[in-house]
Amino acid sequence: MTDQAVAAADGRLSRSDRRPAATTSQFLGRARELKELQADIERAGLDTLTGRKAPRARVLLIAGRPGSGRTALAEEFVRQVADRYADGVLRARLSEPDGTPVPTERTARELLTALGLPVLPGAAEDELSEAVRAALVTRRMVLLLDDAVSAEQVDAVLPETPGCLVVAVSTGPLTGITDVRPCTLGGLDTRSALALLTRRTGSVRVTVDPRAAEQLVEECAGHPASLILAGGWLAARPEAAVADLAQQLRAGTGDGPPPVRVSRLAYEGLAPAARRTLRLFSLAPAGLLDPHTASALAGCSPTDARSALDDFTALGFLRRVDTERARYEIPGCVLPPLRAAAEDEDRPAELQLARARMLERTVRLLHSCRAITETDSPQAREKLHGLPSALRFPDPRAAEDWLRTRQPALLAAARLAVADGTLDTLARRLMAALVRALVAHFGTRAAAPELYGIHRLVLDVADRADLPREKAAALLNLADLDARSGRTTTALARYRAALDAGWEADDPYATGRAMESVGGAHQELGDYDRAADWYGRALSQRLARDERADAARLYGRIAAALTHAGHYEEALRNWRAAAAGHRRTGDVAAHARVLGELARVQDLAGRPAESLRTCQEAVEWARRAEDVRLEAALRLRVADALEHLGDPAGALSHREAAEHLLEEEPQDNAGAGDEGANAYEIRSAVDKD
Repeated sequence: MTDQAVAAADGRLSRSDRRPAATTSQFLGRARELKELQADIERAGLDTLTGRKAPRARVLLIAGRPGSGRTALAEEFVRQVADRYADGVLRARLSEPDGTPVPTERTARELLTALGLPVLPGAAEDELSEAVRAALVTRRMVLLLDDAVSAEQVDAVLPETPGCLVVAVSTGPLTGITDVRPCTLGGLDTRSALALLTRRTGSVRVTVDPRAAEQLVEECAGHPASLILAGGWLAARPEAAVADLAQQLRAGTGDGPPPVRVSRLAYEGLAPAARRTLRLFSLAPAGLLDPHTASALAGCSPTDARSALDDFTALGFLRRVDTERARYEIPGCVLPPLRAAAEDEDRPAELQLARARMLERTVRLLHSCRAITETDSPQAREKLHGLPSALRFPDPRAAEDWLRTRQPALLAAARLAVADGTLDTLARRLMAALVRALVAHFGTRAAAPELYGIHRLVLDVADRADLPREKAAALLNLADLDARSGRTTTALARYRAALDAGWEADDPYATGRAMESVGGAHQELGDYDRAADWYGRALSQRLARDERADAARLYGRIAAALTHAGHYEEALRNWRAAAAGHRRTGDVAAHARVLGELARVQDLAGRPAESLRTCQEAVEWARRAEDVRLEAALRLRVADALEHLGDPAGALSHREAAEHLLEEEPQDNAGAGDEGANAYEIRSAVDKD
């Protein structure tokens, strides 16, 4: 048998880091394979032999069954060669623990995030793949792609530069990627297998009966995962001899590879309650567990769940991926048989109840995660104190750390809840709580890619359950993210669809917001007349509902669109209406900004004297609003008007006053006057037309 690698590694995406992910103390064997992989880096490829420069990164393929130590070998090899690649290592898993391929869109987005690069929410798969390749062109990195299912997954993110190295891990050959020589794994050599077994059982039982230990290695085919499970079985039975286990494996006639046969024996050796708990643990999203998830699935306390997680880890059914945060994972070679056993041995209602408990616990944790950021809110503090102590976070930083590390599992939980189709109410609550927590801790802009995926899931549920109100909300959220990403045409289509859903739901908020957003999209596309028309429709609804502040704002948006279209007289009427509306609602700052825009349009319409008077009035209102930046900008506009009317002395006075205001403005007030200007999508600072 060939040498084999065994190491503890989670294989998940990690940030670029020059430090190795695995340690040599956890590694066994594989000397020949490591030597071959090292030589394969320098091997002359087809391009070199034909005299052409290699256009892409060299791809090394490690092929083996799940549990064969393929990821451990890849990690050890990457550790050994990492010093040659100055920009570090990127890691991504291309399939879920149950073998489901990860969409390339998600992989590329995670890689870009790990590189610290912005990711456009809702970007197409090809766009994201191209962004990954473009980011790697100027870098020397190792890209470790674990659990690849197809060549297309690897090819989608394959760097187009020979300065990078790709190490792919797969079950078999990846047909379609040229110039790849697979490193195919078998079992452990006897010496390494015995060393691994000794780690689990102690040295006494192995040295007392070395022949029986070698027979056990043969029954396990030297497969690392099988040996870990066998060692766990023996460690749990101090009175049993190694020969006893070898004999039981020989007597067994079950089908399947060694890990399946050994895991079946180990599973059947558990007490009935432990078997049920382990089956319920297999329902964890992406096979990822922590004490809260485990306790909710099993219906026990977090303390008992933590003990069970540690016990199953000692038995080889789980592996610990983060000791400090108590995070565990069910290995890919163990998860499918456990899920199959759950489907066979447990009633559907019991499994559904376990999933519901897990989702409910996750929702409550997300509420706690968000509430701890709202320290100024009495309602949030009351909600937080009403939660059990086990669900509270000690401080906002701990909550953010939990959210960041659990994010893959949380997103997987949302996807699974939506795909399940029987827990739509809980799925909607989970997604709403997840959106609020992400925004509270990371902000809308930073969390936009994740939010985009969640809103798409909400839309799926709304379509399936015929929920027009939720459909309208999801479409509005998606359209907003599309608009911010520059996909205005896509956003416009979604805003129109949201309007239809809003009408169906008889939701005045959704219809009003959709009509205004349709107008904004048309304005962004340069169709100002149509924008003004849609703003007018939204205004009619606001007026009918006596929503005065929103009506005043919409008058301003109509005026801005008409100004862009060159319809100055109509624009002036609407600017005056906007000013009157803000004055009635008592919004002094907004009143000052609108007067400034009114003065600008008066100037464009050829009324300089009238513009000057309006602008001077705006200065006075800005002073009342204590908006220093706005007052300074308006004084500069007054100065331009005075100079245009032949009063240079007055112009100089206003410019000096503006400079004095800006010099004295506190730094933390910078930008205080921008929010209202953005509401009209026009400039409120010095106009340079």
